[in-house]
Amino acid sequence: MQIASPLINELQCGERLNHAIEHGRRGEFALLLAMLSQDARDMVQFTLGEEGTVDAKLRRQFELPPAQTLVADVADDSLINNGGEFHELGLRGFALQQALKPEALVTRGPIPVTMLDALNNTDPLCKSRYLEPQHPALPEIPHFNDRLSGQRALAQRMAQA
Repeated sequence: MQIASPLINELQCGERLNHAIEHGRRGEFALLLAMLSQDARDMVQFTLGEEGTVDAKLRRQFELPPAQTLVADVADDSLINNGGEFHELGLRGFALQQALKPEALVTRGPIPVTMLDALNNTDPLCKSRYLEPQHPALPEIPHFNDRLSGQRALAQRMAQA
């Protein structure tokens, strides 16, 4: 199905939809409707161009620091813990350090909270199966020098016997 005359902008689209309904042209109506997007960000007037996202633009405009992490992983090396400042410097020092380097609101492991809720409602056997690795870790192969010294020690013991 092809449209008789090309569309120039979005204003023509509404008019063309009305004509397609009036004249009973279902194919043209379906084609025009398929061209419309549900996402407002696809429309020209809502794009930001090179400026980036709205959040980044507002952060630059108001000179805000980066967003605070809400959930952190315990195994992450860059995890911020301001507990030491509280013990050393007291409440004021902790508040200052929290303002400079905010720590995450929640610290948990790599398992999402929804999965933990589901696992807490299962029996312990099912929970242990999920939390333990599927395959046991393979033993590390000893270094060549370690193997060689072990063989020499074994040879010395055999020579003494």
